[in-house]
Amino acid sequence: MTEKVVLIGPPGAGKTSIGKALSKELNLPFIDSDAEIEKFIGKKISEIFVEDGEATFRKAEVKVVNKLLNEFEGVIALGGGAPINLEIQDVLSKANYPVIFVDVSIAQAANRIGFNKDRPLLLINPRQQWLSLMSERRPIYEKIATAIVSSDNHKPSEVAKIIFEKIESKI
Repeated sequence: MTEKVVLIGPPGAGKTSIGKALSKELNLPFIDSDAEIEKFIGKKISEIFVEDGEATFRKAEVKVVNKLLNEFEGVIALGGGAPINLEIQDVLSKANYPVIFVDVSIAQAANRIGFNKDRPLLLINPRQQWLSLMSERRPIYEKIATAIVSSDNHKPSEVAKIIFEKIESKI
């Protein structure tokens, strides 16, 4: 059985909710990289973006994510932009553990996150921003993923079961 699973995907895919459900299925601990970045810096992500800028956030993200990928055993939900960093991409593409791209349509993502203020990259024209982010990020997510699972029209526990089955059958 795997000791580590990494979930990647866009905002609104449900990585955190699915990750929590998957950690129960696999009987492994769960961690969310964005929550860890908030602890590391001592501010909410939206505050980091507004007060310190995206560059500060991304620098902390690389440090925190690399530490998690190297040291944490369990299910890791990465922030949507983490796999875009070349250093993180390199680690994930060489990983000997499953990297699951949790895909979602814009309609489902919009319903889930409502494009709220805690999503700093989606503040101005959120639908267009989300589509733009996805056109840039999708090829990267697809390239580094061991498997792709859609969360559209599924509860987090259902997606977790699908991922669990893929891991059991060695993807």
